Amino acid sequence: MPKIIAIHSYRGGTGKSNLTANLAAAIALQGNRVAVVDTDLQSPGIHTLFSIDEHSTDQTLNDYLWDRCPIQDTAYDVSSKLEIETTGRLFLVPASVNAEEIARILSEGYNVSLLNDGFRQLIKELELDYLFIDTHPGLSRETLLSIAVSNLLILILRPDQQDFQGTAVTIDVARQLKVRKLSLVINKVLSKLDRAALQQKVETTYNATVAGIFPLSEDMIELGSSGLFYLQHANHPFTQTLHQVATQIMNGP
Repeated sequence: MPKIIAIHSYRGGTGKSNLTANLAAAIALQGNRVAVVDTDLQSPGIHTLFSIDEHSTDQTLNDYLWDRCPIQDTAYDVSSKLEIETTGRLFLVPASVNAEEIARILSEGYNVSLLNDGFRQLIKELELDYLFIDTHPGLSRETLLSIAVSNLLILILRPDQQDFQGTAVTIDVARQLKVRKLSLVINKVLSKLDRAALQQKVETTYNATVAGIFPLSEDMIELGSSGLFYLQHANHPFTQTLHQVATQIMNGP
């Protein structure tokens, strides 16, 4: 049965889009058909990780939301970026970076229920095994919908008091929405921190499982979102942790 995975953070700057793109790539490379949808309509950007020029995307998620085209027409096959040699495929549904389109979203809004319909249509038309939703930080209508329809919600946080407080709010909302499964990922962790103690603290505080703890990586910062870290640093601690999280997603209910 196809899985919908929403990846979210209460605040920006957590590395959410990087983790989403790299997780999707890792799972596609295991022979799965995977799509990533950029629902961060206010500040899109995940397309840069797949080296897609925004000027080459004729149709985006915005076009579907404005009823200009079916959603499958906005899906771009980026499998060639991974040099996939298996049956796996990776698709990206980008959001528009056009200033007028973003302004229209902010001023007029859109029918949020179209997102759910679109997710289901993508799964059907592209014969997906996994659909990843890259959300807008904070709590918005599209985020609440993404949480509600997901089989798994992964919340990204940093070891930071503002992140801790915001994550608590998000978890409360997710549980009110009866999210089916919730996991936490702690990102940008300094090497000097006691990871076991950090994991115990977070799991006890939120009564939720920590799927992975990612180090603060100068190599990741140096890459600057210009590509998929997973493909370029196969033996890096970040990549090893990414494998662990991807395996949990694939082996989970």
